Amino acid sequence: MAPPPANKPLEGSERLLASLAVGLATFMNVLDTSIANVSIPAIAGDLGVSPNQGTWTITSFAVANAISVPLTGWLTERFGQVRLFLATTALFIVASLLCGLSFSMPMLIFFRIVQGAVAGPMIPLSQTLLLSTYPREKAGVALATFSLTILVAPVVGPLLGGWITDNFSWPWIFWINVPVGIVALGMTWMIYRDRETPRVKKPIDSVGLALLVVWVGALQLMLDKGKDLDWFASTEIVVLGIAAALAFALFLVWELTDEHPVVDLSLFRNRNFSTGTVAIALAYAAYFGSIVLLPLWLQQYMGYTATDAGIVLAPVGLLALVLTPIVGRTSGTRIDPRYYATLSLVIFAVVAWMRSRFTTDVDLWTLLLPTILQGAAVSAFFIPLTGVALGDLRQDQIAAASGLNNFLRISAGAFATSVATTLWEARAALHHAQLVEHLTPGNPTTSATLDLLTRLGMNEQQRLAYLERLVTQQAFTLSALDLFYASAIVLVVLIPLVWMARPPRRSGGGAAAGAH
Repeated sequence: MAPPPANKPLEGSERLLASLAVGLATFMNVLDTSIANVSIPAIAGDLGVSPNQGTWTITSFAVANAISVPLTGWLTERFGQVRLFLATTALFIVASLLCGLSFSMPMLIFFRIVQGAVAGPMIPLSQTLLLSTYPREKAGVALATFSLTILVAPVVGPLLGGWITDNFSWPWIFWINVPVGIVALGMTWMIYRDRETPRVKKPIDSVGLALLVVWVGALQLMLDKGKDLDWFASTEIVVLGIAAALAFALFLVWELTDEHPVVDLSLFRNRNFSTGTVAIALAYAAYFGSIVLLPLWLQQYMGYTATDAGIVLAPVGLLALVLTPIVGRTSGTRIDPRYYATLSLVIFAVVAWMRSRFTTDVDLWTLLLPTILQGAAVSAFFIPLTGVALGDLRQDQIAAASGLNNFLRISAGAFATSVATTLWEARAALHHAQLVEHLTPGNPTTSATLDLLTRLGMNEQQRLAYLERLVTQQAFTLSALDLFYASAIVLVVLIPLVWMARPPRRSGGGAAAGAH
């Protein structure tokens, strides 16, 4: 059965307005993955819970978001692409409003779950909408437009969240979505209302969906709570681990045999899709883990404020803004996207290696230089590999493939955050023990430091407390450097994976064909 004909591309100002509308909705969505991070102490204090409990505002959104993303394909067929995008955008606005109005932590967590669930389909839908907006030969430009919002929003999030919390109050980090969302909703309806895709009624795979919820939710809970509960010394962590493993195994078997799977795992039979998707997920995990770890180290052990740490991360957008349009125009047409992806992984690895050379005396320019270079890496990574992943697929497969691609990317980022922070603390404990071994009265450095502190008027307790702070700072710094170095190795190892993909078609492939 031949797929139904797609909508014709838009032209001129209408195409520009369409890109702006979809970009605003996507930016609002991605912004909420990071904007609450720096506001957790304020939220927790206002709602009367501990900062540790306050982190549920982050994980509840992430888990709900990851679980709902793979449903995009089924939801698109059931309700239509445009109708679903408008509905999820409207629900996102309402959920944002209710998050800001929450007067208890359970209430906030509930509306964050709702917000994350409706946010899931918005990202892959924005990709497919943009691909239908541009002609086939400009599919790279469409992906460039999408990538800019995906890459810039996580950088703006902490800066904006910190500024709003410091100058207004934490509910405004959610309420700012309301006017932005209304504008995006109105523009999208005006431009896309007559461009609806055909609707197909298919049964929902309720068993597959239930298994997906169990294994993703149990795994994320295990990773989030593991370090607090001493991992598998805790019965709760053991139960979560068994539940995640069992549900995942059953999920794979069920989805591969069900007639209408909630996640179409058969897409992995396409070599380019599997190669591009796995490469994106693993590289994004290394990238996202580092941009979470860096501000934590700066704020907790280097004396940086949340805003200052955000400033260190912000320059990643400089080269990305300049280079992404160029990559979008040339990837798959003039330049093999595998070359771009390889160059990107090399730059990512160099950036991670540069960060592995930091010290506790690092100056601002030394911190900023890797961040600036990282902008070149991100601009040359997501567009080419997304093109590789979606390039050989039919138009009717794009929504499901994009949903699965984004599910793995989001999940990898969430899992990497938990793993990175856990390993950071574990390695820091090891370095702390090794450093303390050298703090003996016979050690010349220790003796000189204690003599200096004595001359500064410190008593014995103050001197020992000062040394403890120095050792802790150094231990967490060395641990962070270990993880940056390991990240560099992982990124280099991923390069051969990119070249397992077939050479892309010059015509733009299936992804581009979605625009025709």
